[in-house]
Amino acid sequence: MRACFIGDSFTHGVGDAAGLGWRGRVVARMQAGVPDLTAYDLGIRRDTSGDIRRRWEAEALARLAAGFRHRLVFSFGTNDCADDGTGAARVPMAESLGHADAILARAARMAPTLLIGPPPVLDDPAADARIARLEPELATVAGRHGVPFLPVFEALRQDAAWRQSAAAGDGTHPDGAGYAALAARIWDWPAFRHWAG
Repeated sequence: MRACFIGDSFTHGVGDAAGLGWRGRVVARMQAGVPDLTAYDLGIRRDTSGDIRRRWEAEALARLAAGFRHRLVFSFGTNDCADDGTGAARVPMAESLGHADAILARAARMAPTLLIGPPPVLDDPAADARIARLEPELATVAGRHGVPFLPVFEALRQDAAWRQSAAAGDGTHPDGAGYAALAARIWDWPAFRHWAG
């Protein structure tokens, strides 16, 4: 199996001294049942949905060789909702949803695909308000393409490990304990267990 984890700094695991993030933790658990797994970290810091739309397919196709089972998982949206320096979102919601629609339309035809919702910013209430509005709309887009969607915004906003470690760091990214809490939530999601095989 070859799996691509495509997204932003949260997908990459920024803030985790162990360098695992949530992705590394779920991959470690997947390998117990899928020993031939190769998992690719395609998370880029500050990437918006538009950035991911421009790059993801070429990056995935370079890694999804014939003869393997393929998997795709995306997580984006937080950077779309971040302040652009003028008090507005970096990417307007309608554009975010258009990017998500284009990404998932193509991805769902390529391989089993999941979409994980955007985590909170915590140190920017205006951005978090935008994320709270974006997340259910992303769920609707995913549903149109038959892509399972996991909302995480509210759960992480209330999670003590996530909040405390983000506050102790850069205000947004948690440490390993915060990512472990998100990894557990993803691992316990039945759609992820089915996707993981």
